[in-house]
Amino acid sequence: MKKYLKKNKGLMLVLSSPSGAGKSSICRSLLSLDNNLNMSISTTTREKRPNEIDGSDYFFVDENKFNELLIKGYFIEHAKVFGNYYGTEKKIIEDSIDQGKDLLFDIDWQGAQQLREKMGEDVVSVFILPPSKKELEKRLKNRGQDSDLVVKNRMNEASSEITHWAEYDYLIINDNLDQSVSDVLSILKAERMKRIRQIGLAEFTRSIIDDA
Repeated sequence: MKKYLKKNKGLMLVLSSPSGAGKSSICRSLLSLDNNLNMSISTTTREKRPNEIDGSDYFFVDENKFNELLIKGYFIEHAKVFGNYYGTEKKIIEDSIDQGKDLLFDIDWQGAQQLREKMGEDVVSVFILPPSKKELEKRLKNRGQDSDLVVKNRMNEASSEITHWAEYDYLIINDNLDQSVSDVLSILKAERMKRIRQIGLAEFTRSIIDDA
């Protein structure tokens, strides 16, 4: 029987949620628990926060530079969120998928739509919901990163964002962080096993039939 070298095609794991639902915490846990999962780093015009590192959390650029990259076709997806632009580099994504590496995306529904349109079955999308509106507001305030006005604006935007939940493959209510992380890992494991991602599977099954 021919030797079967198992090699999976990479996938794009997209997590979206209203701000404050716990998406970033879930992403950090996933990256620490799965060695084959790498964070997709977005380019943004947003101001860098004190704890963020350029090139690690985001690629920080001004609006003129962002528009220049956009015109050159640099991004596979882009969106304007709360007055700031975000985009994902096309070449990095395509190279990672071909090399069998899985990428994690922390993006909003606009970016998720564009990825699905351009990458199709390579995208696995998960929408994260808070357990309640009251809990969402509490989490936003407890972060201590934003002013009361920004928190108010994010709460107003949350209702609009949540209406897009049905566009996603999976939905998780983040009432308990550990359980939510476990649920996403289960999704990731199952998606990796899908027939469409297992390269060489057809040849392997034929070799079994031929040897029978």
